[in-house]
Amino acid sequence: SSLPAAPRRSPRALRRHGSLLAQYSSLLESYTEGEIRQLISALVERYSQAMNSGAHELPLFPRAGSRRKRARARHKPCALKELEVSVSELGLGYESDETVLFRYCSGTCEAAVRSYDLSLKSMRSRRKIKKEKIRARPCCRPLAYDDDVSFLDAYNRYYTVNELSAKECGCV
Repeated sequence: SSLPAAPRRSPRALRRHGSLLAQYSSLLESYTEGEIRQLISALVERYSQAMNSGAHELPLFPRAGSRRKRARARHKPCALKELEVSVSELGLGYESDETVLFRYCSGTCEAAVRSYDLSLKSMRSRRKIKKEKIRARPCCRPLAYDDDVSFLDAYNRYYTVNELSAKECGCV
């Protein structure tokens, strides 16, 4: 209480700066043209030294860690994707060299979490629900399927497979 009060900095007003670009442009306006040229030449020199020393990455920017990359990859929204594969690669037991366009659902459903999912997760963590195979979060699944797929196998037999390829995806 006997110490003098430290000077306090006022909080930044986001409305005053508008955007990140506005913040950087106001920052750069405070430098002279000579200082900016000096900064750019130092960065270019640092980059060329790193490339000559065998480094393959820009030393100017921090490298995204694998944890951050995984976090970004986990939060891709549920979407329809496609892959061209042979009928044999589908794993349904048919031998055929014919190719089909296999559409599938991939992604996360974080935005679709409901009260049910939160309560179910809580009951599992409190061990009220034990040893049952249940998911406490929505899954990215097909909501509708493409038309049936027909093909000839390696023995010239004709087959039709239904509900093979997704037409529309959603969180279920």
